[in-house]
Amino acid sequence: MADFDFDAVVVGAGAVGLACGYALSRRGQVVAVLEAGPIIGEGVSARNSEVIHGGLYYPTGSLKARLCVQGRRALYAFLDAHKVAYDRCGKLVVATNADEVGRLDAILDQARTNDVEGMEQISKARALALEPDLACEGALISPQSGVFDSHGYMLALQGEIEAAGGAVVTSTPFEGASPLEGGGFRIRAGGAEPTTLTARLLVTAPGLSAQAVAATIEGFPAAEIPPLHYGKGVYFRLSGKAPFSRLIYPPPIPGALGTHYRRDLGGQAVFGPDLHFVDEIDYSVDPARAGEFYAYIRKFWPGLPDGALAPDYAGIRPKLHGPGEPQPDFRIDDASLHGLTGLVALFGIESPGLTSSLAIGEEVAGRLRV
Repeated sequence: MADFDFDAVVVGAGAVGLACGYALSRRGQVVAVLEAGPIIGEGVSARNSEVIHGGLYYPTGSLKARLCVQGRRALYAFLDAHKVAYDRCGKLVVATNADEVGRLDAILDQARTNDVEGMEQISKARALALEPDLACEGALISPQSGVFDSHGYMLALQGEIEAAGGAVVTSTPFEGASPLEGGGFRIRAGGAEPTTLTARLLVTAPGLSAQAVAATIEGFPAAEIPPLHYGKGVYFRLSGKAPFSRLIYPPPIPGALGTHYRRDLGGQAVFGPDLHFVDEIDYSVDPARAGEFYAYIRKFWPGLPDGALAPDYAGIRPKLHGPGEPQPDFRIDDASLHGLTGLVALFGIESPGLTSSLAIGEEVAGRLRV
């Protein structure tokens, strides 16, 4: 680390930024993770479903397909090693009418192409034997899917970085960087005590701020910064006993996986997220959206009682596509794209970014040849 304050600086202490810091730390790098907010993981990483995805849907050869499966396998091992709570409850992708049954065939083919273990198509009778309150015409079962304590996971990543001699620094917004002659970066950090530090490597993984952060890096070509779209999703919580033990997903909708059911680690039932595009960051939940939730949920759970849903929380996903546009892959941009040696910039890391995070970290470390 001669002549540098740190081997690497990572911008953003959400799950993906911390996983990048962890991957670099494992390779002997001394890492500083800079987080603008007062605590780790309070952005995109705190406002999702905490689902561990199997990797069923993603296009052949995509980063999402490869990194979701690799990340999920690594994640269960990491959670076991660090005693972080999870429930490998499995998932049913359900066809709620005859027209959707054919879509299950395509999802099953894609899941097997993606090397997802244990996938199986099951009959209506078997699905109802597993989940008696379910309404469906058939289903896929994904035994590797689950839910977990994402904040406990992020705390474990922070602990690993710090144990390796690194630092995770909150309330320290990244304000820009300039390449140094001979390699490396001079990085400006704000907050109560603004400072400048140097690092050989720079990784930007700040979720909703990815585009704004890239624009503050000297020499980063503006044409390589993709557009940002805010994809908002709200969640409603069920009052009463959770009806299903497994995750329940209808087939995906354009641009997202659709409103689904999960039983959280506390045993409560949560439905969401839906998807609507917004122009600003706003985490309010409009109670009036419950009407759409009742209609949608009753397709697979007709027994949902009136008045049983309460507004819970909302998340905003950093989407690279707008309404009606195809959903693109993760963007993990290295010097071959933007021309800045020693920099990897991440854009559009939404679902399945949480599941994929350990594999994304490994991918970033590999791109940096560490």
